[in-house]
Amino acid sequence: MRARARVVVERGPDGRSVVRELRSQPPLTLLPQRGAAAARSAAATVHMIGSASSPLGGDDVALDVEIGPGADLELTGVAATLALPGQAGRPSRLVVRLRVAEGAGLQFLPEPTVVTARADHHTELHAELGDGARLRCRDVLVAGRNGEPSGRYRGLVHVRDGTRPLLVQEQELGDAGLQGSAAHLAGRRVLGTEVLVWGEDPADAVAGDWWSLC
Repeated sequence: MRARARVVVERGPDGRSVVRELRSQPPLTLLPQRGAAAARSAAATVHMIGSASSPLGGDDVALDVEIGPGADLELTGVAATLALPGQAGRPSRLVVRLRVAEGAGLQFLPEPTVVTARADHHTELHAELGDGARLRCRDVLVAGRNGEPSGRYRGLVHVRDGTRPLLVQEQELGDAGLQGSAAHLAGRRVLGTEVLVWGEDPADAVAGDWWSLC
């Protein structure tokens, strides 16, 4: 299955953020928040809904998000994603491209991705930030369903501030030896990461049991 989705948000004359363009197709459907909840917020909210079983092996899904100057968008998931094997033996692929203009803000908050046994799922997230742009990206990976080993997963996160790279990071699941290592998951099955380009950085790195802020 091949699918493309796109959302464009701009700041209106009254200071509110408005969805100017919204296109999607199964298995990724985009629905804007409406009614009283939308009226109370100056930011736009769009929900990401899985409208078909996906990602399956061989699926190719892309999401493009563009936030105009001074606008704000919260892009949220509504349910966990199950990465499943396909019949052709090919990996599934999701590519997300985020463009956040000067003074704009984006919160990209999908629900967890469960990498089921025999799945092979690849993701890429590319973010380009303008001057003073704010970005929050959450990613939670679950290594297999209850009682099963993880399938294979490979993810790339690339964040740029103008021409300057802020973060280039890769993550992998599916190698039992690597996941058992203290340098990786130490036998744990859930890995949560959050990229936050929002205000001042912490003065020093902070860490606790099985978490770190850096």
